[in-house]
Amino acid sequence: MMNPAPDGSLEIPYPYDLVCLCGLEGDSSLGRTISVLLSLALFQCVPLAHSQAGPVEGEHEVQIWTGGGHGTNGSQSSDGVWNVGLRYGLILTAPHGPSFLRGRLEYAIDAVPAFLVFQKQNSAYGVGVNPFAFKWAFDTHGSVVPYLEIGGGTLFTNTQVPAGTSRINFTTSGAVGLHFLRSKHNFSTEVRFMHISNAGLATPNPGINTVQLRLGFGWFSQKE
Repeated sequence: MMNPAPDGSLEIPYPYDLVCLCGLEGDSSLGRTISVLLSLALFQCVPLAHSQAGPVEGEHEVQIWTGGGHGTNGSQSSDGVWNVGLRYGLILTAPHGPSFLRGRLEYAIDAVPAFLVFQKQNSAYGVGVNPFAFKWAFDTHGSVVPYLEIGGGTLFTNTQVPAGTSRINFTTSGAVGLHFLRSKHNFSTEVRFMHISNAGLATPNPGINTVQLRLGFGWFSQKE
């Protein structure tokens, strides 16, 4: 039974008292074990209530990321890619949607100051911008937030990609990933499919399909 404290508030029983209330006071060994487990559970729950800096409607995301992978199609299957970028995002909505699909929509833009394409002939260095990225972050109420993303942009390189085509290309991509939330920042990891092609600016236009692993470190700004 919870007794009132001198100031009139209710005192929450210490976990060992909870054990006694459950009628386990006759078995001190079992009581101590359950007491320790309850204490650890409370210890784990309290930080989570205050430490998760996740996406909030109207707030912003800033992230630095890097990713790399290789081609998957035909003659370009041996090509490799590596890129690094800076992201700015805006959380557009509060959580909505049915059941397990419930989540928030985010719009983001990426600046890509380094994009390397490793080809059999003339590996290319480039820069890019991805002005269209839409992320659906699922509302999990936990420290791990899964998400889906689609996006696209433009890539400018110092030599033709693929070789014999164009130095201006466009990218479209889709990704599935996870945010790992901490008190003031988060880590992310994702698998991304990216298609690179010149959209008919040059002939031929074989394109490159790539699968990449991307890692990120960033912040979701929080309302005070």
